[in-house]
Amino acid sequence: MSITLDNISKSFGSQALFSEVSVTFNPGNRYGLTGPNGAGKSTLLRIIMGMIEPNSGAISLPERVGMLKQNIEAFRDMIVLDVVIMGNSRLWDALKERDRLYELEITDEIGMQLGDLEEIIAHEDGYMADANAEELLVGAGIPAELHGQKMSTLPTDMQFRALLCQALFGNPQALLLDEPTNHLDLDSIGWLEEFFHNYTGTLIVVSHDRHFLNSVTTHIADIDYDTVIVYPGNYDQMLVTKTSVHEKGESEARSKEKKISQLKEFVAKFSAGTRASQVQSRLREIERLQPQELKKSNIQRPYIRFIPTEKPSGKIVCKLDKVSKSYDDLQIIKDLSFEIHRGDKIGVIGNNGRGKTTLLKMVVGALAPDSGAIEGGHQVITSYFPQDHSEIISKEDKDNCFDWLRARKAGLYDQDLRSALGKMLFGGDDAFKNVATLSGGETARLILAGMMLEDHNFIVLDEPNGHLDLEAVSALGWGLEEYKGTALVVSHDRGLINHFATKIIAFESDGIHFFDGNLDNYLMSRA
Repeated sequence: MSITLDNISKSFGSQALFSEVSVTFNPGNRYGLTGPNGAGKSTLLRIIMGMIEPNSGAISLPERVGMLKQNIEAFRDMIVLDVVIMGNSRLWDALKERDRLYELEITDEIGMQLGDLEEIIAHEDGYMADANAEELLVGAGIPAELHGQKMSTLPTDMQFRALLCQALFGNPQALLLDEPTNHLDLDSIGWLEEFFHNYTGTLIVVSHDRHFLNSVTTHIADIDYDTVIVYPGNYDQMLVTKTSVHEKGESEARSKEKKISQLKEFVAKFSAGTRASQVQSRLREIERLQPQELKKSNIQRPYIRFIPTEKPSGKIVCKLDKVSKSYDDLQIIKDLSFEIHRGDKIGVIGNNGRGKTTLLKMVVGALAPDSGAIEGGHQVITSYFPQDHSEIISKEDKDNCFDWLRARKAGLYDQDLRSALGKMLFGGDDAFKNVATLSGGETARLILAGMMLEDHNFIVLDEPNGHLDLEAVSALGWGLEEYKGTALVVSHDRGLINHFATKIIAFESDGIHFFDGNLDNYLMSRA
């Protein structure tokens, strides 16, 4: 069964996200739901699931729909395996009721009820529920020894993975997933891509991972021009089509304006003469040709360029000599030695929990190694983007964006600050938003604006793309590629790493590997 939206409109105050949207999402198709931050992607998913009421319109859904939940706190005291099985609510309710009835004295009536419940459980493949849930959890990178533990005992990223498995469990007829790759490493993303390729229901997915969208989607549902437009093909194919359509519309508008100008000249020249009928004909033609106002696209791409200081660093930017780091009894890094050279563009990849962030924190001096030595090179000036934004921008901070940015570097003029904020899409009054109220994407863009103003010849970024939309990630890729200094970047976004990285540091299960070349070449060598 399809997902059908009939004349759906939604506004918040005076801001219209979409108006009178009618679209059908068909089984067997995999739709990427795209649009910049704030376009309404998550809102539309919540409207489809009935979590938010639209201002107008109606929605029809299949009987069983899986949706990725984000409220991990609601599941903190539940067993991981049970959380996954809850994805099939009919089965879960039957299992719980069966357990409750078995605690009572078995009468004929209760026996009949148990028989009915067993039919439901059998119909929902309940006798394979544990095995099916375990298969999903292992695929998502959660080892079997954790399946019987409470959710609260798992790292946050694994809790989100369990909720992803919950959405996938029980063969739902449709899947609605908001940023399913956010807490997945490269191996788990590959597993999810394969799962979707074999999925026969209706898939609608929001993702800021361009490579993932290109790999998975058969169609793109793009929120723009106050509506939802469905394009065949993946994300890159959509961009080509959308650009072509927009350029054609602008070309037709310019052609009409030229024709109208010629007609107006004729009218002005002969309006007082003997050619009145021809003048009236031209006036009617002018009225017919009046171009309708082209709706403005809501897509905006920031401009990201990191300009290194005039003083270059020495040849060796950073040197690690037999560096080790442990947390309690867990050793993350052992006897690690390598050098970062001037001009290196290094992408750092690997599963969560293997030490990528630890490495970056030690390189920038935010964390001390247990043993070994880390030496910064001659004239190295470092600028750092932390994975946890609160290390730089506190929710207790009272500054607005303009004042926060001013504090990043002494001697800046107001126009310098305005320029940097404008490049990162903080126009008008947005420049004076309180930094504590910014969204994740806005916070990331503000930190990047600060880096563009700071002095540096070595930039270190830890998951900078986590909250950025597709246009911003693309701009970041160009900014890193064009940078004339040295860059060290952790990311799970394959498109971003491939855009700029000429070297790879890979945290694998058998150790840390160093590779000269881009990510695609590294993955091919590993395969």
